[in-house]
Amino acid sequence: MTAQPRDLDYPDDLISSILRSVKTIAMVGATPNTARPAHLVMKYLLGQGFRVIPVNPGQAGKDLLGQKVYASLADIPEPIDMIDIFRRSDAADGIVDEALALDPRPKVIWMQLGVRNDDAAAKAEAAGLTVIMNRCPKIEFGRLCGEIGWFGVNSRRISSRARQAPPTFQRMRIPGKE
Repeated sequence: MTAQPRDLDYPDDLISSILRSVKTIAMVGATPNTARPAHLVMKYLLGQGFRVIPVNPGQAGKDLLGQKVYASLADIPEPIDMIDIFRRSDAADGIVDEALALDPRPKVIWMQLGVRNDDAAAKAEAAGLTVIMNRCPKIEFGRLCGEIGWFGVNSRRISSRARQAPPTFQRMRIPGKE
């Protein structure tokens, strides 16, 4: 099956609704290497109050940022809302297969920046999952809650409200997230 390439311009309300509703994230490709983006993103998401479960067969059984590392999605003993894929694009197909075998299934498959697999996305969407590709939840969270604008990045959001000083890495809230 070869899916047609799709537009990756996701509406802000879709991204926002995902980040508001998700509580548990399995991060496939999590790493203890502090120089890797996966480590930084995991640390950030934990700081925002998400439950992040690291998945890395080479680190299974160890602790990463205070969380137990699992070898596979099937080994995780609790329901997962979202799977964040920090692996090469060609690995996404197998990860989606593993996700679809879970009971209950996750609601969202999120492929990180640079990760795009249209076939895997089509398979997940056919099974009723929401798919985001080539985006980072850390960046999107920061953009949607206004945090990223403090660092000189265009958030694509215009507001007449006075800006508050950014907090010092305390829990930030995306509008509407409990």
